[in-house]
Amino acid sequence: MSTTRPYPPGDLGPESGGVGASAAPAAVPAGQIRRLRLAGTRGAVARGRDFARQALHDWGWLPAASADRRAAAEDVLLVVSELVTNACLHAEGPEELRLRCTAKVLRLEVSDLGTGSPAPRSPHRPGRPGGHGMFIVQRLCLDWGVVRNADGTGKTVWAELAAPS
Repeated sequence: MSTTRPYPPGDLGPESGGVGASAAPAAVPAGQIRRLRLAGTRGAVARGRDFARQALHDWGWLPAASADRRAAAEDVLLVVSELVTNACLHAEGPEELRLRCTAKVLRLEVSDLGTGSPAPRSPHRPGRPGGHGMFIVQRLCLDWGVVRNADGTGKTVWAELAAPS
């Protein structure tokens, strides 16, 4: 896993309106969560990406006003695709996609019923097809991880990306 921020996983830092926090853009309600049920659906990757794209529109990330904002939105859509694809290929399919947006961070979560733990392939072999999903997630995200469900069935794979400035 990659940890590149000064606070622990799951702690999104000071909330909007706190001491030292910058105000959230008007289009981004602080802490808004969107959920998409994916269990048993066909075309889960495309549905997840379309759902995320609509949320980015609603939150003012799209249409992008600059190349940096466009790149941030494209990174989100790529990470959603990779996480949902991994659940489809390695974990009996995704159960749910959750997006949580704050002024600083967008957290993506994909829950599934699988028992495995995702990890970037080591060593990474860029010339070979397949096996790049978690490497991409690790490179694009501030942090990512896995939380096992308390009842022992399944897990949630999460990733956090910086909100565009």
